Amino acid sequence: MMNSQENTPKEGMLDDEMQKTTSSAEVENKKETPAEPKTYKSKAEILERLKEIVGNEENPTKEELDNLKTTFYKIHITERDTKQKAYLEAGGDPEKYVMVPDEDEEIFKAQMSVIKERRAKLFLEQESEKQNNLQKKIDIIERIKAMATSPDEANKSYQEFKELQMKWKDIRIVPADKANELWRNYQLYVEQYYDLLNLNREAREYDFKKNLETKRHLCDAAEKLAEEQDVISAFHQLQELHQQYRETGPVTKELREETWNRFKTASTVINKKHQKHFEDLRAKEDENLEKKTKLCEQLEEIVKAENNGEGDWDKHTKEIIGLQAEWKKIGFAPQKMNVKIFERFRASCDEFFGNKAEHFKEIKQHFNENAEKKQKLIEEAESLNDSTDWKATTDKFIALQKDWKTIGPVPKKLGDELWAKFLSACNKFFEARNAANAGTRNEEHSNLSKKKEIISELKTLAEEASDNVQDKVQKLVEEYNNIGHVPYKDKDKLYKEYHDILDKLYKDLHISIAKKRIDNFRNNLKNVARNGEDAIDNERGRLMRRYESLKQEIITYENNLGFLSVSSKKGNSLIDEMNHKVQKLKDDVELIKQKIKAIDAENFNR
Repeated sequence: MMNSQENTPKEGMLDDEMQKTTSSAEVENKKETPAEPKTYKSKAEILERLKEIVGNEENPTKEELDNLKTTFYKIHITERDTKQKAYLEAGGDPEKYVMVPDEDEEIFKAQMSVIKERRAKLFLEQESEKQNNLQKKIDIIERIKAMATSPDEANKSYQEFKELQMKWKDIRIVPADKANELWRNYQLYVEQYYDLLNLNREAREYDFKKNLETKRHLCDAAEKLAEEQDVISAFHQLQELHQQYRETGPVTKELREETWNRFKTASTVINKKHQKHFEDLRAKEDENLEKKTKLCEQLEEIVKAENNGEGDWDKHTKEIIGLQAEWKKIGFAPQKMNVKIFERFRASCDEFFGNKAEHFKEIKQHFNENAEKKQKLIEEAESLNDSTDWKATTDKFIALQKDWKTIGPVPKKLGDELWAKFLSACNKFFEARNAANAGTRNEEHSNLSKKKEIISELKTLAEEASDNVQDKVQKLVEEYNNIGHVPYKDKDKLYKEYHDILDKLYKDLHISIAKKRIDNFRNNLKNVARNGEDAIDNERGRLMRRYESLKQEIITYENNLGFLSVSSKKGNSLIDEMNHKVQKLKDDVELIKQKIKAIDAENFNR
C-alpha cells in the first residue's frame, strides 16, 4: 500500500505558486493579460479592425475595444476641428457653419453595437457554461471521494478513475470564486485515491512515470520560454503550461520537490520579466499622464487668457494646434485615467474654439453694421458728386470722409469694394470742381503775389522815419483788404506775416499819435474852460462814461476768448482778430485816462 505521507506539502505548494502566476483566484478561467494597445493612424484602419472582429465573430477584450473607441474619436474630433478652423480662416460665417454628418462615425457606431450585443450574449452563455462546468466537476470530486473509501474500492474502480481524470481535463471554465476551492478538493481526493491504490501497483508506477515525463516536458517548455522575445506571449504560454502541470497527476515522492522546484524556477524567470515589462509600461504610462496633464494645464491657461483682437486669436489658435500635435506624439496614460485626461483636454479645446466661433460671430455682426454705414455714405456721396455748389459740397465731402474714418473695419475683400465705390464718388466731384476752378487757382496765385508785395511795402515803412506814415499804412491796408482769396495752403502763413508787421507799425504809430492827441486835448481844454466850469465837468463826465463802457467791452471780449478752441486753424485766426480788438480797446482806455488826468490837472491849476 502507498503510504499516506506520499501526499507531501511540497506538491501542495503548487496551489500557492499558481495563484501568484495567474494573478487571480481563477485557475480554470484564466484572465487575459492586457497587451500593449495597438496604434492606429486613421479611422479607416479602426473600421477595418472592427469589420474583421464582426466578420470573424471574434470576442475582443474590453481593453482593445476601449482603445479602438478612444483612438477613433481622437482622430474624429481632430478632423472636425481642422475643418471648422479652415472654414473660419477662409472667412466663413461661424453662425452658418454646420457639422456635416460623418459616414465613418455611423459605420463605427453600427459595428460597435453589433460587437456589444454579441459580447453581452456571449457573457450570458459563458456564465451558464461556468455553472454547468462547476456542477460537473463537483460531481467528479464526489465520485472520486466515494472511490477513495477503501483499498478494495480504489483497486476495482481504477479504470473509472482514469476516465474521470480525462473528463476533468476536458472541462474548462468555472466561476472564478470557486476555482481554487474546487482544485484543492480535487487534488485532495486524487491524492487519497492514490494512497489507497495497492493491488494495481504496476499501474500506479506507470502513472508516476508518465506524469514525470509530462512534467519534465513542461519544465523544458517553461525554461525555453526564457528565450521568447515577446514577454506577453511568453507569459500567456506559461499560463497554459501551469494549467497542464496542475492537471497532471503526481510523481514519486522522492522526485516531487525536485520536479516542482525546476518548474517553479523557470516560471519565476518569466514572471519577473512579465512583471518588469508592466512596471516599465506603467512607469511610461505615468510619465505620459504627467506630460498630458501639463499640456492640459497649458491649454487651460490659454483658454483663460484674454484675446484682444484677431492677432491674439490667431496666436492662441496656433499655440493650441501645437499642443494638439504634441498630444498626438504622447502614448497612452494609465487605463483608468486615459479617457478622463483626454476628455479634459478635449473639453478645453472645445471651449476655446467655441469662444472663438462666438467672437467671430460678433465680429461678423459688427462687420455687417459697418458695411451698412459705409454703404449709406457711398449713397450720400453719389448723390452729391454732380453738385456744382463747390464750396458747400466740398465741405460735405470732407465731412463724409471724416465719418468714413470713424467707421470700424469690414472684411478685406468687401472693404476694398466699398472703398473703391466711395473713392470713385469723391473723385468724380473733385475732378469736376478742379476743372471748373482751374481759372480761380490762377487768380489766387496772382492775389498771393499782390499781397506779398504789400507786406513788403509795410516792412519798408516800419524801418523808415517818414511823414504821413499812418496815411500810407491805412492806404496799404485798404489795398490789401480789397485783394481776393489766395491759395488755401498759403492763407495762414500769409495772415501771420501780414498781422505781425501791422502790429509793429500800429504799436509805433500809437505811441506818437497818442502823445499828439493828448497835447491837442490839453490845448483844447483852455477853449472849453472859457465856456465855464460846467463845460469842463461835462467833458470829464462824458469821458468817464466812455471809460466804463470800454472796460465792460474789454471784459466781454476776454470772456469770449476763454470759450474759443485753439485746436484748429480757424480758431487761431479768430483769436488773433479778437486779441487785436482787445488791445485797441485797451489803448483807447489808456488815452481816455490821460485825458481825464489832463482835465483834473487843469481844474487844480485853476
